[in-house]
Amino acid sequence: MKRVLVVIFTLLLLAGASSAEAQCSICTKTAQQMGERPAKALNSGIVYLAATPLALFAIIGIRWYRANKDILS
Repeated sequence: MKRVLVVIFTLLLLAGASSAEAQCSICTKTAQQMGERPAKALNSGIVYLAATPLALFAIIGIRWYRANKDILS
Protein backbone atom coordinates (compact mmCIF):
# COMPACT_ATOMS: atom_id res chain seq x y z
CA MET A 1 0.00 0.00 0.00
CA LYS A 2 2.83 2.36 0.89
CA ARG A 3 4.56 1.82 -2.47
CA VAL A 4 1.34 2.49 -4.36
CA LEU A 5 0.98 5.86 -2.61
CA VAL A 6 4.59 6.74 -3.39
CA VAL A 7 4.11 5.87 -7.06
CA ILE A 8 0.89 7.88 -7.29
CA PHE A 9 2.50 10.86 -5.58
CA THR A 10 5.51 10.69 -7.92
CA LEU A 11 3.30 10.52 -11.00
CA LEU A 12 1.31 13.55 -9.83
CA LEU A 13 4.52 15.50 -9.30
CA LEU A 14 5.78 14.57 -12.75
CA ALA A 15 2.48 15.53 -14.35
CA GLY A 16 2.65 18.99 -12.79
CA ALA A 17 6.28 19.51 -13.75
CA SER A 18 5.49 20.03 -17.44
CA SER A 19 3.58 23.23 -16.69
CA ALA A 20 6.02 24.61 -14.14
CA GLU A 21 7.20 28.17 -14.56
CA ALA A 22 10.50 28.89 -12.91
CA GLN A 23 11.29 32.46 -13.81
CA CYS A 24 12.26 35.15 -11.35
CA SER A 25 11.07 38.70 -11.95
CA ILE A 26 14.19 39.69 -13.89
CA CYS A 27 13.99 36.61 -16.12
CA THR A 28 10.28 37.21 -16.69
CA LYS A 29 10.93 40.78 -17.86
CA THR A 30 13.73 39.60 -20.15
CA ALA A 31 11.57 36.79 -21.53
CA GLN A 32 8.70 39.18 -22.27
CA GLN A 33 11.03 41.30 -24.37
CA MET A 34 12.35 38.29 -26.34
CA GLY A 35 9.02 36.91 -27.54
CA GLU A 36 7.06 33.72 -26.89
CA ARG A 37 9.30 30.98 -28.32
CA PRO A 38 12.57 32.20 -26.73
CA ALA A 39 10.71 32.77 -23.45
CA LYS A 40 9.53 29.14 -23.42
CA ALA A 41 13.09 28.00 -24.16
CA LEU A 42 14.43 30.16 -21.32
CA ASN A 43 11.84 28.72 -18.93
CA SER A 44 12.67 25.16 -20.00
CA GLY A 45 16.36 25.84 -19.40
CA ILE A 46 15.67 27.20 -15.93
CA VAL A 47 13.55 24.15 -15.04
CA TYR A 48 16.26 21.82 -16.41
CA LEU A 49 19.01 23.52 -14.41
CA ALA A 50 16.89 23.35 -11.24
CA ALA A 51 15.87 19.71 -11.74
CA THR A 52 19.41 18.35 -11.99
CA PRO A 53 20.58 19.17 -8.43
CA LEU A 54 17.18 18.25 -7.00
CA ALA A 55 17.39 14.84 -8.66
CA LEU A 56 20.88 14.33 -7.22
CA PHE A 57 19.67 15.25 -3.73
CA ALA A 58 16.77 12.83 -4.11
CA ILE A 59 19.07 9.98 -5.15
CA ILE A 60 21.44 10.66 -2.26
CA GLY A 61 18.51 10.89 0.18
CA ILE A 62 16.98 7.63 -1.00
CA ARG A 63 20.31 5.80 -0.77
CA TRP A 64 20.93 7.23 2.71
CA TYR A 65 17.44 6.22 3.85
CA ARG A 66 17.84 2.66 2.56
CA ALA A 67 21.25 2.31 4.20
CA ASN A 68 19.95 3.56 7.58
CA LYS A 69 16.42 2.15 7.54
CA ASP A 70 17.11 -0.10 10.53
CA ILE A 71 18.55 2.73 12.59
CA LEU A 72 15.60 5.06 11.90
CA SER A 73 12.92 2.52 12.86
